[in-house]
Amino acid sequence: MAEGNRPKEDEENGWADKAWTALSAVRNRKPLIQCITNFVSMDLMANTLLAAGASPAMLHSLQEIPDFTPQAHALLINVGTLSDAWLPAMKSAAEFATRSGRPWVLDPVAAGGTGFRLKACLELVELRPTVIRGNGSEIIALSKASLGANQGVDSIHESMDAMEYAKALAQASGAIVAVSGATDIVTDGQQVVGAGNGVAMMQQITATGCSVTALIAAFVAVDPSHALEATALALSVFGVAGEVGVEMAKGPASLRMHLIDSLYGLDEAALLSRVNITSMS
Repeated sequence: MAEGNRPKEDEENGWADKAWTALSAVRNRKPLIQCITNFVSMDLMANTLLAAGASPAMLHSLQEIPDFTPQAHALLINVGTLSDAWLPAMKSAAEFATRSGRPWVLDPVAAGGTGFRLKACLELVELRPTVIRGNGSEIIALSKASLGANQGVDSIHESMDAMEYAKALAQASGAIVAVSGATDIVTDGQQVVGAGNGVAMMQQITATGCSVTALIAAFVAVDPSHALEATALALSVFGVAGEVGVEMAKGPASLRMHLIDSLYGLDEAALLSRVNITSMS
């Protein structure tokens, strides 16, 4: 091996080792993840968390939040099917999580789609999420805090297009910001890392983005002091599960099944050979 190749290989091996350590921690500690999420994603999100070893709680009643949220190890808020009735519960849960020292993750689905949705997302950002994960369009809309063209919840911007907006949002909010794309971008406003795992067919399964955000919450729950690393590792692990699953799949429906099975069965060898995370800053 050429001497010049060693630092890059050492970096990649280091990330792979961390991925196995993080996944093992989730499996061993089984963190309780409260998910306030949209109706479309509940099933796949809960099964993703279970397959990874975490414990999902799909709880969104405003009346239950004061008792329950402080007991959860992390909170996920996903605004996919946002309504007036759910927004107070989202805000209350975010406040209780912060007050209890629990990490929480925001998924600003279609943030630029309507004025109501953008305003709600901006109000949630003010409550200091630990991590914000969205596609390129969502992160650009939040960063610019203005309405923009959006095609539902699909991204019309690649992750690389949104990198500078992500850095600006991270600096303004204090959150780790992750942008999903062919290469997932994760930044704290200064450092930037890229996670290059996954397969294109995952985009043909609804709620995969929502589900990986829940997995981020689980990884951050077991290592809250290293939220940037935990976020990148969760994105990579989910992508590896997709890579393994697609080898057995005939299309999106069977990939959905094999994705969950593959995440459940991931072993150290698979992660050491497949994890693809690199520094981009």
